[in-house]
This record gives sequence, structure tokens and C-alpha cells, in this order.
Amino acid sequence: MPHVSFSAIKDWKFCPFYHKLTRIDKLKVFQGNVYTAFGKAIHNVCESMLISRQIKKSFEPEEYFKKQLVEELKALPPDVAPSMNEAKEFLEQGREIIPHILPALKEYFGEFDLVSSEEEINEKLGLDTDDQYSFKGYVDCIIKTPDGKFHVIDWKSCSWGWDMRKRTDPMVTYQLTYYKHFISEKRGIPKENIETYFALLKRTGKKDRVELFRVTSGEKKTNNALKLLEQSVYNIDRQNYVKNRLSCNRCEFKGTTHCP
Repeated sequence: MPHVSFSAIKDWKFCPFYHKLTRIDKLKVFQGNVYTAFGKAIHNVCESMLISRQIKKSFEPEEYFKKQLVEELKALPPDVAPSMNEAKEFLEQGREIIPHILPALKEYFGEFDLVSSEEEINEKLGLDTDDQYSFKGYVDCIIKTPDGKFHVIDWKSCSWGWDMRKRTDPMVTYQLTYYKHFISEKRGIPKENIETYFALLKRTGKKDRVELFRVTSGEKKTNNALKLLEQSVYNIDRQNYVKNRLSCNRCEFKGTTHCP
């Protein structure tokens, strides 16, 4: 069954032809860097920490983070691999974040139980297309509080935090809008009982090294997000890959043989 993800929709919104190059032709210029390596490593720590807490199993998050970061850095292409000093700096930044993760969740939510980690979404869209598409994604974390609310959390590593422009950018927050909509459909949970958050893991933040940032998705926003989803799937299905010239200056394929 063909599927789309939030990142695929985001690529199509950026430029349909860019979507074709990366998603259909499988061309890849960006292959990661120290920032993505750090993000994957600290994400794995958050997941393992919550699972260990739920099953009451001992866990050494700092040693686990070091191991994960080393593995991620080794997987980077040699031309983007950080120096030893840079690697040590990122290792120390991760160690400074880790002690704040669980306390930040406890302070914000109080008592909570882990419902799932890395939960897969693969829900049929039911659109009028030649093929039946599904929306596919993985929800970082779902917890439940004693009031019966389900809280969907997506971990985001960053430097010092997000400015207001990023916090209100639809193409950033739609990720959680989709997760809320499809988790509701998958689990049969009323949308009013689901709340969504980005958890900002700040490498260089002076305070609040872990910040829970709530994203609200009312009926209007959800309808706009689903309209974009339907529009993108409709055009992807019909192979309508028109270039968005407004995005050329921000595209790594500009001026290359793939997009002259």
C-alpha cells in the first residue's frame, strides 16, 4: 500500500519537484551531520529512559548516550565527521540535558504512565486516488495522566530553543496535528482527550534545558492540515511535479544536473 509521511508532505509543500528527486528518484545530497547524530542519540536516550522507568528497570542514561552518540558519529561520511573536540562538546551537552528530562516531565504533567514509545501510525486515508494511500509515521512518545488525558510528545533537539516564528509555523506544528488526528482514529480516543507537545532538548540553553511546548490543533487547523494532505496525495498520485521556483534559493539541487 502506498503511503505518505509528514516529512514527505513537507517536502512536497517545499517543492513538488524536490519531492520527486528525493522521494521518487531517491537522490540524496544531505547525509547527516553532527547535529542529526546528536538528535538520534538523545532521542534514543529519552525513549529508553521512559521504558526503563515504566518497567522499573535500572538504566544508566549517560553511558547509553555516549554509546549511541559514538555509533551515530561513526556512521557519518568522513567529510562531515566532527573533530574530537567537537564530539566531546556534543557529548557534554547531552550529559547536561539528560538529568533534566524526567524532572521536566514530572513537573509539567505530575503523575503519568507511559502508553507507548515509537508507536507506528499507518492509517488509510480513504481519498479518491488511483491507489489507496495511508498516512505513516512514528509517534515518539504517548503518556497518560490520571485525568484520562493522553499526551503525545515529539522530542526535538535544538541549540538554545525555538523563536516565535518557528513555534507558530504551520509546516512545523502540522506534524503534531496529524499525529493527534490519526492517533485518535487508530486508538478510538476522542480528540478532546489528546494533547500534543514538542519537547525541546536544548544543547546550549542557559536554563530550562528541557522545555515542553504545547501545540493546539482545533477543528480549523486540523481541516487545513488534512486539506494539504489530500492535495499533496492527489498530485503525488498523478505525478504532478511542478517546480516551486520560490524555493530554489533554499534547495541543495539548485544549479545541479538534477535541477539545472
